Amino acid sequence: MPELITPTARLHKSWLAARDEWHPGAHQDGAGLYLAPDDDVDGPESFSTWVDRLLRASDESIPVEPGRVHVTYYWIADHDTYLGAIDLRHYLNAVLLELGGHIGYSIRPSARRRGLATWALGEVLPLARARGLDRVLVTCDTDNTASALTIERNGGVLEDVRTTEAGVKRRYWITL
Repeated sequence: MPELITPTARLHKSWLAARDEWHPGAHQDGAGLYLAPDDDVDGPESFSTWVDRLLRASDESIPVEPGRVHVTYYWIADHDTYLGAIDLRHYLNAVLLELGGHIGYSIRPSARRRGLATWALGEVLPLARARGLDRVLVTCDTDNTASALTIERNGGVLEDVRTTEAGVKRRYWITL
């Protein structure tokens, strides 16, 4: 049975195995890899440092870097197996309003087609409501049919499709 958990260094080996399923350089939305020390999370110490940065990203008493927002990261896990990640951005800046939204997620390739993304998004929506949000923006690439269905299954209503420097994005709003 999957659960949303706080990122933890105890899942280091499982996280590495999941990472190795992605093609090199693949973007793992919702994972917070931009916080990894020098993009190195292979060693236990650097992995632990990265996990600490993920946890601190939600602390609104700590200022964020320019262009960033406070975000809470969750891992999707089944016992000691890392299955994916989902994040909840506390508010939107201009970039997130255009193409990123409040929530990002990714599922490791071997765990796809099980409904995990749909389940995880459904689990995060009450957490967004608890943060005081009355609706959230969730986006996906136009060619990502699975993600579009995930969003729609959770009440997403398509606002529009926008072309940005990052590609063509479908933008959905979910009322909480």
